[in-house]
Amino acid sequence: MKYLFNVFLLLALLIPIESLSQSREFEILKNLELIDQVHEHLELYFVDEPQTGKISKVAIDAMLKELDPYTVFYHESNMEDYRLMTTGEYGGIGALIRSIKGDTYIVEPYENQPAHLSGLKAGDKILSIDGKSMEGKSSKEVSTALKGPRRSQTSIKIERVNSEVEVIDVTREQIKIPDVPYAGMVDKNVGYVKLSSFSQTAFQSVQSEFQALHDKGMEFAILDLRNNGGGLLFEAVRIVNLFVPKGELVVSTRGRLEKENREFMTKEPPLFPDVPLVVLINENSASASEIVAGSLQDLDRAVIVGQQSFGKGLVQRTYDLKYGSKLKVTISKYYTPSGRCVQRLEYYDRNLNDTPSEISDSLIQTFKTANGRDVIDGRGIVPDTGFQTKMYSELTTLLVMEDVIFNYVNQYVQNRDSIASPENYKLSAEEYDTFITDLIDKPDFSYTTILEKKLSEIKEFFKEEDSFDEISEEFSIIEKKIKGDLNKDLIRYKDEIIPLIENEIVSRYYFQKGKAIHSFSFDPSIQQSLQILKDLEKYNKILNK
Repeated sequence: MKYLFNVFLLLALLIPIESLSQSREFEILKNLELIDQVHEHLELYFVDEPQTGKISKVAIDAMLKELDPYTVFYHESNMEDYRLMTTGEYGGIGALIRSIKGDTYIVEPYENQPAHLSGLKAGDKILSIDGKSMEGKSSKEVSTALKGPRRSQTSIKIERVNSEVEVIDVTREQIKIPDVPYAGMVDKNVGYVKLSSFSQTAFQSVQSEFQALHDKGMEFAILDLRNNGGGLLFEAVRIVNLFVPKGELVVSTRGRLEKENREFMTKEPPLFPDVPLVVLINENSASASEIVAGSLQDLDRAVIVGQQSFGKGLVQRTYDLKYGSKLKVTISKYYTPSGRCVQRLEYYDRNLNDTPSEISDSLIQTFKTANGRDVIDGRGIVPDTGFQTKMYSELTTLLVMEDVIFNYVNQYVQNRDSIASPENYKLSAEEYDTFITDLIDKPDFSYTTILEKKLSEIKEFFKEEDSFDEISEEFSIIEKKIKGDLNKDLIRYKDEIIPLIENEIVSRYYFQKGKAIHSFSFDPSIQQSLQILKDLEKYNKILNK
């Protein structure tokens, strides 16, 4: 009964014995033996027959959870997750799903992939998969059920917006999520490339797209890394090499073991050494995205626009284990050319509620870019322009978070076979009026402003103190003055609501590419990037040239 012992022993053997002190080695072996004994006693004496494989995985996952979120065990049964992480590929139907009020919906079938070709649509609620009910299942559980080997068939029972129930058979294929969902000209001479992940083909995709745009007359470039959670470090280094000279330090790594202390340099002459460049980031840009943005910032080769990035300065390596399993381990931290590490959270120093703490402000250090600009560590990548993405009103945020826009568009597209091109599509005034009318008539939509919520909290405080009666009239007057008027606010904020509705509608007909093209007209980060690139004096001033 040495199942766990074998697994944990293999983990221990990943650490060279010569690097361990005798006491440390004894401590590891002692604990491995204890784990093995616990497992053996469960097998011998537990009242029911233990599910050996399940409890082993639970034990491993619990152990790794004490370290950081990026040290992960991949059981042979979830190799699709590992394959998706490294290659952007998985066996499945090719659709984005999301949990909405306890049910799982298809929110975007990928263009020309099995889900799309079989007739599945955004807005379809998944009722069952291969006869197994998905009611109450998490979106992760539904996603797992949808994945499977290429050419295998799955039967999906869905409920349409019109309450019609259908069973659709879909043949799974090897789905390759595109590294570059869209590339094109934003302006007559400004090339734009959106990179979604750093898989094994990321560099090749970015290189070919920028080369094609350069051949079409690109004089300025935008690399969009927003919502890119990272991936392979080597791909990040090669992408940086497109814009900086051979022999430049891009990133270095430092770990507990000396062999993990490495430097990664550019190895080729750059294809675009002089093209003015803007890199877009946001709070979901992490890891390899931060290597690209941080190194280009440190080398003063690009202007960084958007929001402060996530702050993941940790490097992982994957090791093969027995029985088809793998272990991804955090082995080092990475440092940009100026010497800073962008890691924001300290996973080894947790708060009382077991959440990681931010690196203390007192430990934040300032570093210098190549041109002498100040940059800091411990806080991700801070944009060069001080620009923050536009904050939407509370009402607009609520419409998105409560899936009001998503549900409206589900109805809108029912009887429309086509719409105008992404560049030209506009929601009419009459259609927006219909949106307002429909929303006001919804009994389950509750709109309360922040002021109303704060006043309600203060009101409760006075009630607890038994002093509310004395000022109840004043409260009533204030409540009337600040009460949100849904109809009035829908008109007041229409300039930020309408583009979001339009963008969702465009995505139903033109998918990710159309969505990107349409967003150019109202995306503040794109607009600011164009302003910077078209004013070279401003561009050079930001970079301290």
